[in-house]
Amino acid sequence: MLFLIATPIGNLKDITFRALEALQACDYVLCEDTRRTRILLDHYSIKIPLKSFHLFNEAAKEKQVIQDLKTGMQIGLVSDAGTPGISDPGERLVARCRQEEISVVPIPGPCAAIAALSAAGLGTARFQFFGFLPRKKGKLTKVLEEILTYEGTTVCYESPFRLVQTLKTLATLDPERKCSVARELTKKFETFAHGSSRNLAEHFSKETPKGEIVLLISGIE
Repeated sequence: MLFLIATPIGNLKDITFRALEALQACDYVLCEDTRRTRILLDHYSIKIPLKSFHLFNEAAKEKQVIQDLKTGMQIGLVSDAGTPGISDPGERLVARCRQEEISVVPIPGPCAAIAALSAAGLGTARFQFFGFLPRKKGKLTKVLEEILTYEGTTVCYESPFRLVQTLKTLATLDPERKCSVARELTKKFETFAHGSSRNLAEHFSKETPKGEIVLLISGIE
């Protein structure tokens, strides 16, 4: 059985009782960075083996994980923060488990995209998730053009190093489009910035953002 275990996106208190129980029941846990996951487990005095499982070794380790699952092992999968498989490793493994008819159990919990959407003040009745935006300007422009035609709110992940350029590109396409930038969710320096794409581009050009970023773009009116 594979457990997809959501872990805190910042504040360690955000883990659920069920997540802790699932972690304690696992034979081992797959994680992006064993050092980060060990901090969480040590905080809750959970002593279980951790195995590295990230974007660059996921395919190579998949066969062994599937074999272990078929022997009856209970294996957990976590990301560095939030819900595994959502813009994080796990999608491929889950698809393989479904093909092999291996049980996959989601243990829900923190997700930066949903946390940001709930508090941004933009529409929530209809929304789409784009994950991490493209790095290359041409692809970024094409994706933003598509996003700007959507009727609901769009939720994206962005690097603080690329946020300003993304906002500037967005401003050239629709300078008055309402946006929100959520930063360091659930952490000590959590902030939300709201305004038009043009105003936010100007704001963050003067104040370089730090930390993990969620960019929300309002739907077409």
